[in-house]
Amino acid sequence: MTTEIERGRGRLAGKVAVVVGAGQTPGETIGNGRATAIRFAQEGARLLLVDRDDASLKETHESVVDAGAEAHTLVTDIVLPDAPAAIVEAAIGTFGRIDILHNNVGVGMGDSSPTRLTEEVWDRIFDVNLKAMWRVCKQVIPVMRKQGSGSIVCVSSIAAICAAGHITAYKISKAGVNALVHQLAMTNARHGIRVNGIMPGFIDTPMAVDAVAEVLEMSREDLANVRAQMVPLENRQGTAWDVANAALFLASDEASFVTGALLPVDGGQSAKIG
Repeated sequence: MTTEIERGRGRLAGKVAVVVGAGQTPGETIGNGRATAIRFAQEGARLLLVDRDDASLKETHESVVDAGAEAHTLVTDIVLPDAPAAIVEAAIGTFGRIDILHNNVGVGMGDSSPTRLTEEVWDRIFDVNLKAMWRVCKQVIPVMRKQGSGSIVCVSSIAAICAAGHITAYKISKAGVNALVHQLAMTNARHGIRVNGIMPGFIDTPMAVDAVAEVLEMSREDLANVRAQMVPLENRQGTAWDVANAALFLASDEASFVTGALLPVDGGQSAKIG
């Protein structure tokens, strides 16, 4: 099973990374944003950590500093009109450049079938999952174009391409993220900017397991077991470190010829047909 790697090889040495969604929902395991921030720190990046939850962001900051990185924080909600510009201002004001933008944002609570879903929930999910992600990219890309380089990684979901039950707005918003990745990649390739996406499957994170188990009035263990049995690879869920390691590869120079890719991190779940 993939676990945290305590000592890196300096794959992001000298690079400045902005991790949007660096906090996490409370729970027994680690979330994708926090794990990615720590992996980036272990590989030598300097970080701007962004999240709306001040307390959770402080916990991530402590972990990143413990990993030996220089890190600063910005507490903001990316759906706010001035949030994307504030992120760029904070990164440039602190570090002078942005080499990596990691977009790890997503909500899905209140989602339902197409005929039961409310407009209020639809709008909230789309505002966070798609519109805010686009707005942050829109602010960061001019900086990367001026530099002549940059890597953007957007966290999508296999829900975008798989049957997704009653999570209508979440599925469609993540399909939009995939389309956004393609569009950004093709319109910025000549500027030396790479844009890729990660599509996690069943990952054992607090948002995906603890929070959902509470809503469904199930035990965490029971829900985790149900999810695990749906994964072809060893009937187990992935961990946030699996997502973080994929993000590290896409953000690093090891992926210098990779753009417009949508990488499933799902134990083969999206490869199933029928």
